[in-house]
Amino acid sequence: MFDEKIMEFELAGRTLKVSTGKISRQSSGAVVIQYGDTVLLSTVNRSKEPRKGADFFPLTVDYIEKFYSTGKFPGGFNKREGRPSTNATLIARLIDRPIRPMFPEGFNYDVHIVNTVLSYDEKNTPDYLGIIGSSLALMISDIPFLGPVAGVTVGYKNGEFILNPTPQELEESDLDLSVAGSKEAVNMVEAGAKELDEETMLKAIMFAHDNIKKICEFQEEFAKAYGKENIEFAKEEVLEIVKTFIDEKGTEKLRAAVLTLGKKAREEAVDTLEEELLAEFININYPEIPEEELPEDVIAEFKSYYHDLMKKLVREVILYNKFRVDGRKTTEIRPLDAQISVLPIPHGSALFTRGETQSLAITTLGTKDDEQLIDDLEKEYYKKFYLHYNFPPYSVGEVGRMGSPGRRELGHGSLAERALRYVIPSEEDFPYTIRVVSEITESNGSSSQASICGGSLSLMDAGVPIKEHVAGIAMGLIKEGEEFTVLTDIMGLEDHLGDMDFKVAGTKSGITALQMDIKITGITEEIMRIALSQALEARLQILDLMNATIPAPAELKPNVPRIKQLTIPKDKIAALIGPSGKNIKGIIEKTGATIDINDDGVVSVFSKDVNSLEETLKLIDSFVREVEYNEVYEGRVVSIMKFGAFMEILPGKEGLLHISEISKDRVENVEDVLQIGDVFKVRVISMEGGKISLSKKKV
Repeated sequence: MFDEKIMEFELAGRTLKVSTGKISRQSSGAVVIQYGDTVLLSTVNRSKEPRKGADFFPLTVDYIEKFYSTGKFPGGFNKREGRPSTNATLIARLIDRPIRPMFPEGFNYDVHIVNTVLSYDEKNTPDYLGIIGSSLALMISDIPFLGPVAGVTVGYKNGEFILNPTPQELEESDLDLSVAGSKEAVNMVEAGAKELDEETMLKAIMFAHDNIKKICEFQEEFAKAYGKENIEFAKEEVLEIVKTFIDEKGTEKLRAAVLTLGKKAREEAVDTLEEELLAEFININYPEIPEEELPEDVIAEFKSYYHDLMKKLVREVILYNKFRVDGRKTTEIRPLDAQISVLPIPHGSALFTRGETQSLAITTLGTKDDEQLIDDLEKEYYKKFYLHYNFPPYSVGEVGRMGSPGRRELGHGSLAERALRYVIPSEEDFPYTIRVVSEITESNGSSSQASICGGSLSLMDAGVPIKEHVAGIAMGLIKEGEEFTVLTDIMGLEDHLGDMDFKVAGTKSGITALQMDIKITGITEEIMRIALSQALEARLQILDLMNATIPAPAELKPNVPRIKQLTIPKDKIAALIGPSGKNIKGIIEKTGATIDINDDGVVSVFSKDVNSLEETLKLIDSFVREVEYNEVYEGRVVSIMKFGAFMEILPGKEGLLHISEISKDRVENVEDVLQIGDVFKVRVISMEGGKISLSKKKV
């Protein structure tokens, strides 16, 4: 019934097993990839016809997590997988980025890649397997693909690189690096690091690429044995009537338009020229045809070629003249500005501006109750630090719908969060939950890096004791043949028309996050080395400004709630909580504080102000303190006997005040001098046999 083909490959001391022909046989390409006990199904399919008039490659990459893969039930009322988790969305992006550049220019068929996690052993993560599986499925399909590509993960501990580390190994690692590429070059990098230097980071990337080459060779062998013949495809040539007109009439005018200073002014100049040229083109070639009857394919071709010419002119100016359209040198940063405490109520705020890109970053401090619950395939856990990134349409002067965050927002927010995570203090040093929100109020490229700078400033403004400031910078690339130019601090046009977006973030001590995407098939070690060097120079320049703005964490603002952690003996937890929670509820009702008690005896107190905090701590102490000999306590009479009175001197702790210890004068009848509820000071005069004896006359 099945014609299953299987091949195996040794990778990092484990067997990578790939099979096809048994599952998803109606897909254009499908493979089941197994590494350890992690199993992933990768499928690829295409539309029957190309998408007419598309000016982009319509590729969709999905990564589907199934909770059954780890023997878990989905959460929620329906007990069914719903929309992808943030982690699944980020992995889908991770797979998309190295795959997307590897298709022929002009290939406009809709392509859909789906990676489904069928089994997960919590040791071999499915992220890099998704890159390998997607590439393999494409390689054996009839879709023209310039691969193979492969991905690996690299850790770093005690001066040694670890290939495809387990999640447990990554927790102890100084580096969490994902790299993808072809046999010839690297085309995607994603990393978080504990302030790693540039040279070590570069060595880690090249270590990854050495192993990527081996995986690509394995894929070629698999595709040679089991692949299909590709469909015929040829890029459509530009209509000669369009090309000739724009080349002759528009080249010099367009060259001048793209050199207009200012993003909005430049866009207006380019758009106005396009309208003028199109009107002239129509007047010459279709003088008597009504506007509604104009050939749509020719008009679309005109707009497409006009854009292509603009791209060519911008790239030529940069590559051969070393001149950028906004007048900067290739290594120059746009004008910088940094301000803190720009909002009166939030716990911390900062406005960071780089050229025409601006982030308004806000920090909020909260309790353990404000931690973010993460429920993924591996485990359920809470995050005490998280960053959210918002990109409203007004940031680029446009109209549009505003809804839940998309892949772009989640990806940019994750990158900024990763860059700052390594300087966030431990829970023991700073027990607050920390949320940073970056509102992009202006954008002309590198908004994720502006979020890192603004986020760092707002954290210090809020009084978070971060180790030091973190800054981010985005590097670009223009490459034609062997000629190339690396650009520092790329703006939107250079990102859109260039070949690389290489984001580097870190402190003065080293790199904390890295992300590289390219539109060509790969870049060399030389280009990466130059980019890292220029990024370091730019990062230090930005950090100088940030340190001049706020060199150290500020004092907590008056409206910031206060948190205090203390540790009580484990055998005192029950006493603090009380029967049915009576004691702890009483404290909360009296002071308004929030109290969290861990099983290890760590008590976290969160209160609205200092006075409330002090009162809460005093009450907690009264429940967990031990009675001490010869100590004076304020006691309350709880019952009266003929021979004396029993008094509560601490919550749940009672002692006997004997009739002979009530007064220096002789007392005939206890009820003559004491009543239930009386409060006064007494001294502990004996604790023999666990029985507490009290004295009023010895105070």
